[in-house]
Amino acid sequence: MSLATTTDMPAPPAFVFDDGAAYELMMGRWSALVAQPFMNWLALPQGLAWLDDGCGDGSFTESLVLHQRPASVIGVDPSPAQLRFARRRPAAAGVRFVEGDAQALPLPDECVDVAVMALVLFFLPDPLQGAREMVRVVRAGGTIAAYHWDLAGGGLPLQPIVNAVRAEGHGSRQPPSAWAAALQASQALWRDAGLLDVQTRQFQVSRTFDSFEAYWSAAYGSPNLRGLFASLPPADLQRLSGRVRRQLGVAGDGPLVLTATANAVKGRKG
Repeated sequence: MSLATTTDMPAPPAFVFDDGAAYELMMGRWSALVAQPFMNWLALPQGLAWLDDGCGDGSFTESLVLHQRPASVIGVDPSPAQLRFARRRPAAAGVRFVEGDAQALPLPDECVDVAVMALVLFFLPDPLQGAREMVRVVRAGGTIAAYHWDLAGGGLPLQPIVNAVRAEGHGSRQPPSAWAAALQASQALWRDAGLLDVQTRQFQVSRTFDSFEAYWSAAYGSPNLRGLFASLPPADLQRLSGRVRRQLGVAGDGPLVLTATANAVKGRKG
């Protein structure tokens, strides 16, 4: 199956993540939970040159440095605010962070051994172009891989809140290429990009919050939800919060354990 023509349509407005600290609380810590099993699955040696494509606040970058002991790492992201946060991570002190677009990477051909996207693919208006750009900058024989939330399967960490938002009749905007997060779609994209030995894998992770309020507060890291919450009258916001509580079966203020599911894909450049 080829997906090369699925992008011949106007792109929805871009999601803009403009607060590194808020993103870390909302999503960076979730991403770090997927990072280590994902890298174990890649089974690559230490000492390689890596690209963290769409590095955001540097959550995956930090895990990569600590887990893989790479020879070098380049982190590319379009958000200056995210990059500022990433540069402050102690473990990322030796990383070269560059502002840029995943669909037109500001890097020369064949300059890294591995290119990875962590929670990025479904945000690209043209995921196939994003995959092709990673192929371009990776040396022959190198690895191109990604992981992203299983959106169609309800694997998003904020899914309980998204479900409640929809049940209350409010709009909930999907990422521009939500379709690309499915395992079959990711596999087809990697093959359309010319990659060999394409494989997919699913990872489920759990995160413990101190309380429901901690989970609810983390949702403000989503520009989409933050804007909605700010627009609602207090009574409507309280009703929405109550719906999420009931959906999760939360009665008191104790710890809350939630799960999320990520789909991953990898392939080799010939």
